[in-house]
Formats: sequence, structure tokens, C-alpha cells
Amino acid sequence: MRKWLLGCLFLVGLMFAILNFSGLAKQGEFDSLIIDFKENIPTTEVSQELADIKLKYEHQPNLNSIFSIKDRTYIVKGDRKLLKKLRHSPLIKDVEYIEPNYQYRKFDTPNDPYYSKQWNFRSINVESAWRETKGSGIVVAVIDTGVSKVPDLKLTEFVKGYDFVADRDRADDDNGHGTHVAGTIAQSTNNNYGTAGIAYEAKIMPLKVLSEGGGGTVSDIAEAIKYAADNGADVINMSLGGGGESKMMQEAINYAIQKKVVVVAAAGNASQNAASYPARYPNVISVSATDSTGAKADYSNYGAGVDIAAPGGSETGKILQNTINPKTGESVFEGFQGTSMAAPHVAAVAALVKASGVEEPAEVLQVLKQSARKVAEDNKNFYGAGHLDAGAAVTLALKGKITVNDFFRWLRDSGYLNPGFWIDGGAIAVLPKLGMVVGSYLLAWFLKSYLPFTLSLHGGLIFGSAGLFALQGLYLFDLPQWPFRLFGSSLPELGNVVFGTSSFNPIFASVLIPFLLIALLASHRTWKWFAIGTCVGTAACLGISAIIDPAVWGLGQQAIARGFLGVNAVLCFALAYLASQGERSREV
Repeated sequence: MRKWLLGCLFLVGLMFAILNFSGLAKQGEFDSLIIDFKENIPTTEVSQELADIKLKYEHQPNLNSIFSIKDRTYIVKGDRKLLKKLRHSPLIKDVEYIEPNYQYRKFDTPNDPYYSKQWNFRSINVESAWRETKGSGIVVAVIDTGVSKVPDLKLTEFVKGYDFVADRDRADDDNGHGTHVAGTIAQSTNNNYGTAGIAYEAKIMPLKVLSEGGGGTVSDIAEAIKYAADNGADVINMSLGGGGESKMMQEAINYAIQKKVVVVAAAGNASQNAASYPARYPNVISVSATDSTGAKADYSNYGAGVDIAAPGGSETGKILQNTINPKTGESVFEGFQGTSMAAPHVAAVAALVKASGVEEPAEVLQVLKQSARKVAEDNKNFYGAGHLDAGAAVTLALKGKITVNDFFRWLRDSGYLNPGFWIDGGAIAVLPKLGMVVGSYLLAWFLKSYLPFTLSLHGGLIFGSAGLFALQGLYLFDLPQWPFRLFGSSLPELGNVVFGTSSFNPIFASVLIPFLLIALLASHRTWKWFAIGTCVGTAACLGISAIIDPAVWGLGQQAIARGFLGVNAVLCFALAYLASQGERSREV
């Protein structure tokens, strides 16, 4: 009995230490605190305590709004220092909680006035991708009619290009097509003007191979591909094509691929069952077009050779960008449609993927395909791998599903290699979990006269106290999360997984299941120690949770919940003590 009392006292001391651990992880930003008074506290007493706060701490609490009167929610200017003082003041007995009034912010969207008209960007989930990268450091070669520096490309960075039609360094646009394509890729963004671009921190390499009338030769295009590969391009976009296979073109594409250049091309606008060249060549990412509803655009080629689908527009919703009027050369915002408009969406997302660390063209293609939104019924291959999804592509690229190096980069960038990620506020509040594990072993130590420290006992201690909790912080793309949550949970937490709640289920977080385990396994030579270990581990888990996280479904998260968890912690330890007496003497 003395050891049993000592075990309980140690557990209380351990919980007290964990409760007072300040934490290592950086919390959210705030400059005020929320004070929520209990509703059964008399109004006069609340007024007196508010006056005391003003007098003692020189801060005046005020109701958050007229809607806060019933809930008695007050806001007071203050920082972490004041938060700590208030939480350790007599005030704490009369409040539901005192917590930081964290500041949340909207996710950034471009301030370009015509961005609201760019339905195509939202359809590819580009804003999610922008949280990670905007394509900085990547060069995209636009092999087209040239690119003119219209006003909405003023802030976009250009690298040296070439005009293969006129054999000169300046590759200005005299058609409007190439400038429009470049805008989709990297239109100047957040400049309070015009439209946005997908990879707007990427650089544009203008390569003119098509004349004012929109035509060009295979030889010029092939030379432009090699030029791009030799002069630092990371991605090539070709919103052009036609019939006829060319060995020169194929060799140029292979040359670019060997230099780790991603090559993207439009599938064509003939509504035929095959992609045009150069989209049809091996190693080229062939792009079909969809309209604003996500359906295949009427004009788009499909079938053989199509790898992925992206917005190309239609008469009911065109792709808007800044380009030139070919007749006057003046800047205009014009809506175009075609697979020529779809391809630069993919080229730009390829730039984002490359900026995320995926280098090899084949791997970039796999990222684009694996992250695409699948189409359930696509017997004619209208969409290839599916609809382009920029956010999912960047997420997959960062999470390293392609190579071992990518995997370790994912661990680093996701924070899994940073101890601060795991400790107090990251994936898992690891110190309480470790406290539960250590506490279970210390409680078992007090019963050491009765317990043989077998493998089954160790398993029970872990299962009852914290489970394989590190698994709860893992996220692997395309794998279901419930196995990680299941195996990462202790016995009391299994109800959280089953019922999808953060509060303890009172059945799982009680002595009931440990009692049933003891009753069922008591006659088994090995598994009875697992049951006893589970009782001890559950006692540690419930005891620590009673102090630091007492939320129980139906009981709230205050005194009643604390009492429920605390009582059941004592009952579990008592059950383990009773079940273990005399067991070791019976072991053979």
C-alpha cells in the first residue's frame, strides 16, 4: 500500500512539472488576451475583478462586443507576461479560461484588379501553391511569336532571348499570341494592375519562331529548343504544333531533356483523336484544354499522346491576359481560347514544381500526373492524368514522393527534423506524451515486486500510456491517415480516432476497458501482463491528462472532467496493483 501511495504522489509531481513547462515552439501572434468569466459568478464580483485588473496591472478589460454580454467575454491588452500573471492570479477561480487573442490573417490573393476574372487560376488551385512558391529562380522559355514587354510584364524579369525568324537578339511579338502565353506563365503580379501570372517570380526567355501570321518552321523551332537548353532554361513552353514527324525536332527535344529541361506543348485544336506534334513526341508533356466548367473544350485534341488537361477557355469563358493588338502594337487585355492557352498553365506549374526542388523532367511529369484531379470516366482520354492542380503538385513536390533525396528534403522543409516541431505545439505535444510513457514505467517500478518486465508488459505500458504517438505527426501523400492516428494513439485516445473528436470518450478514458482486459486475459500466461501493463499505462495517461488536457465528451474540460479522469487514473493503478499481486510467484 505504501508503494501505491508513493506512486500516486510521484504521478502528481510529474503532472505538475509538465503543467508548468513553458514550451519551446513559437506560438501565434497576439497583443491582447481573452478573459471568459463563468456565468454563475455574480455581476458585482465580475465588476470588482475587472477593476482589480485595471488597478493592479494597469490594463482596462472591455467587452469584446455587444454580443459578448451573455458569455461575459472580455478583452484586455497584454502580452505573454500578463497572460502568465493572470493565469496565476486569484482570478483564475472565476473564469472559464484566459487565453491569447490570436491574430489570424487572410491567405494572400493578388491585388491585380482583373484577377477576379481569371477563373482559370482558381480552377487549378494556384493560391495553395503560392503559399509555398511563386517560381523564383526558374527560367521558362516561351517558344512562340515572341514576347513584348507590355505594361503588365513590366515587373517580370526577362533573360536574353532570340528571334529565329529575323535572326536578331530582340524577340518582340508582332502577333500577340506569345505575349499572351508569357502572361499566363509570369504576368507581373501584386502590382495593382491588370492580371496575375501563375509562376510570377519566374523569368521569361522570349524565343521567336513564329512570324506575324503565326507560322514557323521545324528547323527554327528545333534550334530554339537547343538555344533554350544551352542558355539556362528550366522549362520550355510550345503553344504551337502541326502534322508531320521530324527527326530534327525529336533530337532537339531529347537534347533538352538530357539537360534537365521540362518540355511542354499544346495538344492542338483540331478536335481529333491524337495530339499534334511536337506534343506527341515522347518526353514532351502534352496538354489538352478544358472550358470554365472543367469539361473538354470542343476544339481540343484528345486521345493518343495527351498527358494532362488544363484551362484553355471557350466562348463562354476565355483566358484573360495582357498582350498586344497586332494591328496597332498597343497594349490590350484580351481573352483567348485554345490548347495554346492550356499549355502555359502546365509550363508554369512545372516551374513551381522545379522551384520546389524536383529536377528531372520525368519526375516533374510524374508529380503533375500524380497530383492531377482524376476524372472517373474518361474512355477517350480527354484529360490524360486529369485536371491540373497546382496546389497538389507543389505539395507533392515538397513532400518528396519521387526520390530518396526528395523525401529527406520533405522531412526538413516540413519541419519533422526540427525538434521544435515536435515539442509543445508542433505535430504532437511531445513532453506530455513522454511524461505519460515515463510515468507508466515509474508506476510499474513501484510494483516491481509483482511485475516481471516482459515484452508483453512493455507493450501494455506503451499501449496504455501514449501509443506510438510519433506516428500522429506523419503525413504521407495519397496514404490514408487513419492507420497513423490509430497506431499513434493510446488506449484512452482510441475513442478520439473512432468518433473523430479531440475530447476523450468517457468509455475509453476510464477503468472499464482495462478491467475487461484483465478479466479476459487473466488466465493467459503471457497476455495477462499486457493487460496489467495497459492498466498501469492508462493510469499514467489519464492522470496527466487530468491536469493538462481534461476535455471529456459530455463532461466539458473543467473540474468535472478533471475529477473523472483523476478518479479513473487511481482506479486503473489500483486494478493493476490488485491484479499483479501474487502473479509473479505463479510464473514458471
